[in-house]
Amino acid sequence: MSKRVPIRICMVEDDLKLQALMARWLRQEPELQLVNAYPDAESAVAGIPADRPDVVLMDINLPGQNGIECVAQLKAKLPATQFAMITVYEDEDKILEALKVGATGYLVKQTPRAEVIAAIRELHGGGSPMTPNIARKVVQSFHRSKPAPEASLLSDREQQVMDLLAKGYLYKEISASLGISQGSLHTYIRRVYEKLHVHSRSQAMAKLAKPPAADAPRP
Repeated sequence: MSKRVPIRICMVEDDLKLQALMARWLRQEPELQLVNAYPDAESAVAGIPADRPDVVLMDINLPGQNGIECVAQLKAKLPATQFAMITVYEDEDKILEALKVGATGYLVKQTPRAEVIAAIRELHGGGSPMTPNIARKVVQSFHRSKPAPEASLLSDREQQVMDLLAKGYLYKEISASLGISQGSLHTYIRRVYEKLHVHSRSQAMAKLAKPPAADAPRP
């Protein structure tokens, strides 16, 4: 029986106490490997491409360049790497901005250890882990906003698929609801990603969710 290859992880966090705590959490998991930890975006941009991590845990509020800008630079160099923002912010604009530049997960710093570990596994497995409050903000933004220009690129069926994904439906539920096979569903999703030039569900949702105008009434 072959040994499972551990998930390679890098962390970018300027709070050294939190960095040490999370490093200890990761080292307690045999299937996770903390490759490196960085205190700022500048050192992360210089070092992470050589680390070749599977997952990067990224703080937003870093000294100097912020975490969103850091993800934008690293994602261009490491398109297969998954990025999760870990932050004190639940600001809707920052959430959408992070997703648009390539983040596929978004967790608050108060997230318990077990949920952080589960989120890393989910992220590496192709999911988009978010704490419930953040997921709700993304969906609310998607529902509240006027259709973004990119939405006109989608066929009616592709738009139906994205609407159901935004509501949190599982793939099997979408297939049953639309009366299509899961193979056809994945084909529709792949076409949406190609049209929008994105690589994940969260990026597609962020791109389709045009933020409301500044003077628009908030519900």
